[in-house]
Amino acid sequence: MNQDSRLEHFPVSFFAIVMGLAGLTLAWEKAQSVFRTDLHINPALMGVTGLVFLLLLLLYLVKMVRHGTAVKAELKNPVKLSFFPTISISLILLSICTLHMLPGVARVLWLTGTLLHLLFTFYVMNVWIHHEHFQIQHINPAWFIPVVGNVLVPIAGVRLGYGEVSWFFFSIGMLFWLVLLSIIFNRILFHNPLPGKLMPTFFILIAPPAVGFIAYIGLTGEIDAFARVLYYSGLFLTFLLLLQTRRFTRLPFFLSWWAYSFPVAAITIATFVMYEKTGLPLFQTLSLAFLALVSLIVAYLVVRTLVAIARRGICQPEG
Repeated sequence: MNQDSRLEHFPVSFFAIVMGLAGLTLAWEKAQSVFRTDLHINPALMGVTGLVFLLLLLLYLVKMVRHGTAVKAELKNPVKLSFFPTISISLILLSICTLHMLPGVARVLWLTGTLLHLLFTFYVMNVWIHHEHFQIQHINPAWFIPVVGNVLVPIAGVRLGYGEVSWFFFSIGMLFWLVLLSIIFNRILFHNPLPGKLMPTFFILIAPPAVGFIAYIGLTGEIDAFARVLYYSGLFLTFLLLLQTRRFTRLPFFLSWWAYSFPVAAITIATFVMYEKTGLPLFQTLSLAFLALVSLIVAYLVVRTLVAIARRGICQPEG
């Protein structure tokens, strides 16, 4: 298969890699902030994340020019559609990563990512409402991405001075987290199991409450009853999925494995926030354990992805 043909099958889900790398960057940044130390690794992590995003964006733009039909097919696909907002989420995450070092750049990234994500949210929900071909088997936890990604907006938005805008996006994310959570559990409990390729997306269940907790603390500044409900919901889901590690490690490698990374990074950061706010040693231990775990996960995924690219196991027609 030639390079142009591989480009035609270049999946939009590649941008989940940026989410994982950004999540790792932010987890290490939070750890250093909590322990008041500087390991001088964040500029490198942030640089790598930014370069990977630019490379993937360039490749996907070239795909749009050369293979517009393939892009339109992804936009109509009930599974792949949910991954388009990973582009706008990547911009929002990069704005959070650059907030301390490059606040001007962070503002531009945040404004661009937020506007783009709102447009993606409207588009995806319009497709959902007026669909003619979706079936129950099409639903999977990746459906959280378009609407619950709105919860990320306040993390940088509040610090950039966009308080009411941040509440607007937080409200959208929380509302549709509950709606989609009910639908997805109905699909999981009463219909056929998810195919192996989509099994890693179960980890996306962790992200909404974990990110919601971080955003809510940013909006309110304190840990109240609702904040605890969000955090402990995410923590429970994390332990529930980690107890099934053997099932996940038996799966063949797909790009969907990157779904392990960002949610684990999110619960890591949330746990550091809990330790920062409460001072309880339990959260210190948990946060460090989660930081080690997400670091190992991302390192492993980077290696497996590079090997898969080298062996031409990615960007192939679906069988």
